[in-house]
Amino acid sequence: MSNKLVIFDLDGTLLNTIGDLAHCCNHMLSLRGLETHSYEQYCSFVGNGITRLVERALPEQLRTAETIASARRDFVEYYYNNIDTHTVAYEGIESVIRHLSEAGVTLAVASNKFHKGTVRLIERFFGQYHWAAIYGNREGFPLKPDPAIVELIMEQCNATKQNTYMVGDSGVDMITANAAGVHSVGVTWGFRAREELVENNAEYIAENMEDLLKILL
Repeated sequence: MSNKLVIFDLDGTLLNTIGDLAHCCNHMLSLRGLETHSYEQYCSFVGNGITRLVERALPEQLRTAETIASARRDFVEYYYNNIDTHTVAYEGIESVIRHLSEAGVTLAVASNKFHKGTVRLIERFFGQYHWAAIYGNREGFPLKPDPAIVELIMEQCNATKQNTYMVGDSGVDMITANAAGVHSVGVTWGFRAREELVENNAEYIAENMEDLLKILL
């Protein structure tokens, strides 16, 4: 049995969620008669939680605390009810999870997506596997790149820094891993460019699922 802990980011790492994020955020904008954005634009909007996603989607002159809070409420309500309409697992990622699970690797998720949505998606797509921890954004708890979420999962799993790997598709994930003192693994199939992973000191970079398995096993 392995003593490794692998903590996955969700959006852009395990699941391609950009279709639902874009559709639901555009729905929120349309409710207000505002201009919508392309899927490509949303790739640069995501990564720092729902509040920042909504803020970036809104016109600059409307980015007041009151408007952002109202827009966030509308987005979350609609998104939770339409969370897996366009979302798909990246090809081959389920096989990676299965191999890790069979090898005795401890699995966890740390996402900046709101907690309820994070849990729902993991249960929907990967519910057949045991997850030691599944955490999204919760009130009173800091978002990544604050390392608190990684440190909490490590404490709960009794894992060491030397045996913990953080896997993600963005600079936010690499900064989080490095701040926590764990191995940082960037994947290139997500929402951000490879250069962002390099610039944020990814220890490993996986270009495909085979690469990822070699790194983690």
